Amino acid sequence: MAAIESKHDDAKRDEAKKMIEAYLGRLRRLLSGVNQQGAGEIIEELHSHILERVEASGDGTSSSVATILAALGSPDELANEYLTDNLLARAEASRSPLQILKSLFRWASLSVVGFFVLAISVLGYFLGAVFIMVAALKPFHPQAAGLWLLGNGAGDAEISLRLGFGGVPTEGRDLLGWWVVPVGLLAGCAVVVLTTRLALWCTRLYRRSRLLPRS
Repeated sequence: MAAIESKHDDAKRDEAKKMIEAYLGRLRRLLSGVNQQGAGEIIEELHSHILERVEASGDGTSSSVATILAALGSPDELANEYLTDNLLARAEASRSPLQILKSLFRWASLSVVGFFVLAISVLGYFLGAVFIMVAALKPFHPQAAGLWLLGNGAGDAEISLRLGFGGVPTEGRDLLGWWVVPVGLLAGCAVVVLTTRLALWCTRLYRRSRLLPRS
């Protein structure tokens, strides 16, 4: 009788082992966007984590393992998070606005916070680019490009950054004149730098808060 129970337990453990291998195998295939060494470290770390959870539960049956794997999330969910983390890490290392935006687009697909960080970053880079473009285009459109106060003096005045296209406004005045060149360059670069720092700060907070694998 004891031998039968032992064989039954061994069969359950084998089934549980196969479940873990299948789970990690699918995750490895989904991590094609991560280099081989990085993917191997992720799988090894996650495997150790699962075994620790199994040992802590004192129950190595397939039902217990299924519960542990369910708590971790599906391989697809984990792969998305790891790939996002990989992109965010590369963005931190490169500090390139293009790389940062690429990683933020992926983060935005996973969470509302990521979407808001992406929206703020896009706005910041757009404003920075506009300031720089105004400064760069001033020599080519000296009469029209610049920081303009538009309006007819009837209380509907507005401030507008103009690139010089469309001709000289019929009403209003250029507030900075040629000073828009140094001011625009400085302001544009400052906005780009601040946007980059804000985006990287948010990504660092996000990566620290996740701490995969999940406990």
